[in-house]
Amino acid sequence: MKYFACFLPIISPEKSQQFRPQHLEYLEKGRNEGKIFANGKFADGSGGLVIYIAESSDEVVELARQDPYVSSGARGYEIHEWEMVTKAVIPK
Repeated sequence: MKYFACFLPIISPEKSQQFRPQHLEYLEKGRNEGKIFANGKFADGSGGLVIYIAESSDEVVELARQDPYVSSGARGYEIHEWEMVTKAVIPK
């Protein structure tokens, strides 16, 4: 499995607010299924980040497009494969 960083810059603040509940449900489902490693918003309000776990970039593009923020046009997306380096203990 590989890790992919998906940046979600805000396109429409109004749509971001409107689709927030669906986006949060989507994230919870992805975490429960083991497809999302971590996520969070940027403190400066410019958007957020989702770290996906997947086999390929094509799989991540499909996952990102299913996010209600992306499918509604509230957010854009930019994906980069991420080679994580850490000494942190990762929760299972």
